[in-house]
Amino acid sequence: MDDLLKALEAKDNPNIPDLRPGDTVKVHARIVEGERERIQIFPGTVLRIKHGGNNASFTVRRTAAHGVGVERTFLLRSPRIERVEVVRHSHVRRAKLYFLRDRKGRRAVLKEKR
Repeated sequence: MDDLLKALEAKDNPNIPDLRPGDTVKVHARIVEGERERIQIFPGTVLRIKHGGNNASFTVRRTAAHGVGVERTFLLRSPRIERVEVVRHSHVRRAKLYFLRDRKGRRAVLKEKR
């Protein structure tokens, strides 16, 4: 039974480094528009990481135009992710950073880990 489950499990994406909540990242995702394909960069802060085999994912939040917060969830094993750049690590004390949803501007900035 374990062999069957391992056969169905997707391969790890080697372009995704070890991520932690609070990391500021740039996610390079492949977007398909009709017959064309392009790479879109989604910069932001990692809010959470959900483990769970094939369903493992991470959520990135950024502030778009006019202070509107945008969250996007990416699958860790997705072949659609070209690469993930870790820009900086931040000092956080919890695993899920949902409190950032209520904050705006300077209050939403996390302290950098040195």
